[in-house]
Amino acid sequence: MSDFAIEASQLVKKFPARAGTGDKPAEGAAPAPKRKPWWQRGKKEPQAMFTAVNGVDLQIKRGEIFGLLGPNGAGKSTTIRMLCTLLEPTSGTARVNGFDTVKNANDVRRSLGTVLAGERSIYWKLSGRENLEYFAALYHIPAAIAKKRVDELIERMEIKDRANELVEKYSTGMRQRIAIAKALLARPPILLLDEPTLGLDPQAARNLRELIATLKEEGHTILLTTHYMEEADQLSDRIGIIDTGKVIALDTPENLKQRINQKEIIRLELTGWHDDLGDKLKGITGVETLTTHQQGEADLWEVNMHSNNSRATLPRIVEAISGNGTRLVNMNIVKPSLEDVFIQLTGKALRD
Repeated sequence: MSDFAIEASQLVKKFPARAGTGDKPAEGAAPAPKRKPWWQRGKKEPQAMFTAVNGVDLQIKRGEIFGLLGPNGAGKSTTIRMLCTLLEPTSGTARVNGFDTVKNANDVRRSLGTVLAGERSIYWKLSGRENLEYFAALYHIPAAIAKKRVDELIERMEIKDRANELVEKYSTGMRQRIAIAKALLARPPILLLDEPTLGLDPQAARNLRELIATLKEEGHTILLTTHYMEEADQLSDRIGIIDTGKVIALDTPENLKQRINQKEIIRLELTGWHDDLGDKLKGITGVETLTTHQQGEADLWEVNMHSNNSRATLPRIVEAISGNGTRLVNMNIVKPSLEDVFIQLTGKALRD
């Protein structure tokens, strides 16, 4: 048996580019054809294609938590859907638990427990217990074993007091726990968790992160996508960063952060932000990447810049933000974080 739970080699997925949606044709593809006169419309032209995943290579070790990070539209969800057999690759191969995702799709599904972001994978008009019993029957788990397993998962997910209530009455965190319990019913060796803490309150998110860490200790391999960089840093043994359909970096969180140890992160908090100021700051010699984030609903903005020499750069930054209604509230030089690595590599924040 391979040492790798998940392997992907030159994985590619292309979709037809849809007119008016902003899809970009793949590099080298024919441009989208213009609308022809009616007497010429019988002839078919090559259709422009959009490449969502472009030659992804992955080797995920058994028993590790692997974080897959990327901005929106980078190809994370498409990659996940190919690995769990919801999509067939255009080219390349992928193996899960030693099984080819196309040739041995049923074996792949038996090896996986999957929780996909943004999809209602449980029935809200059933109770939590009824959901688990229903899916246990679909998985052909014998009735006696299913009853014991459902009871164990309800206890483990800490929903025993409300297991017989309809799921529609549950909080978002409780629904996510039922979805993970469903993924664990058949005791698969590999879990694909796509944005598992999205939309959860801080306490529910922390509880779920503790559960994910425990599942790893029990021997599960976990492929995790997340929009929360601290979560990826805390949980992941290794991280792959994907952008424009390609894996552009892959290493441990610590090694990734060491890549930009020579960089200094200048972090400002200011009021009165405007786009012209952003252009002025980007034009300062020594400023490399710049990202902004509004702090809540107040007129308070966090501005992060990478620089090789903050001492030389800071006076010019202070000069640039003076006047025009902008006020500097706070300024720090901070140690590079995983978020800073991501910005350095992709030129954008994870939530962009």
